[in-house]
Formats: sequence, structure tokens, C-alpha cells
Amino acid sequence: MADDTTIIGGTGTDLFAGIPVSDFRLSLAWYQNLFGCPPRFFPNATEAVWAIGEHRWIYIIVDAKRAGGAIQTIMCSDLEITIEQIAARGIDFSQEEIPGKDVRKVVYYDPDGNEIGLGRIPG
Repeated sequence: MADDTTIIGGTGTDLFAGIPVSDFRLSLAWYQNLFGCPPRFFPNATEAVWAIGEHRWIYIIVDAKRAGGAIQTIMCSDLEITIEQIAARGIDFSQEEIPGKDVRKVVYYDPDGNEIGLGRIPG
């Protein structure tokens, strides 16, 4: 029986989360710096894909008309260390939210204004 609390009956197996950008080269450099590694693969000349974990992917794609409107949040197992590592690569977060005890989210904005959040929720 399908779990009614999950979308598409819980049958989804992988997630590809896309971020539209206007300038591929500029965005590629920025995301490599944010994520701390090169993309896992390039499906074509206007896309780059990074693995977040098993069956979880995030990608940039050139789509100037939609660039700047994405909102993504990645939950991290050790948010503070991740923030420190990103800061050491020269990128600081722009906003911070602490909506509850042991809950924290920091927000980075790419060159187009897309929001990339990193978060932590209590165990």
C-alpha cells in the first residue's frame, strides 16, 4: 500500500533539483566554489550536475528567462563545519534563520540571485 504522506505514492527513486542560470561559465565557477568540488558530470554544454548523496542531485542549467528564481535548501549533517569550509573558499552566507531550538538555515545567493540554503534540523 502506498504511503499517502509522500508524493506520487512514495514511488520516487531519485531527485534532480534544477537551478536556472544566465551565464554558464560564471555560475559553474561559483557553484564549484560553493560545493567545494567540480560537477560529477556535464549532460551537455549548458548543464552541470553535482551529487548531493545517493540518488540526490543538484544541477545548473542555462535558462536566462528563469534565472534568479530558484530556491533550494540542502540539509547538512554538520552545518557549522560546512559553513566554515565554504567561508574558507571565500563565500559567506547572506542571511540566517533560526526558527526554533537547534534549527538553523543559512542562505547564499548565486550571481543570478538564486537562493541556495543550507540547513540543520534537530535529530
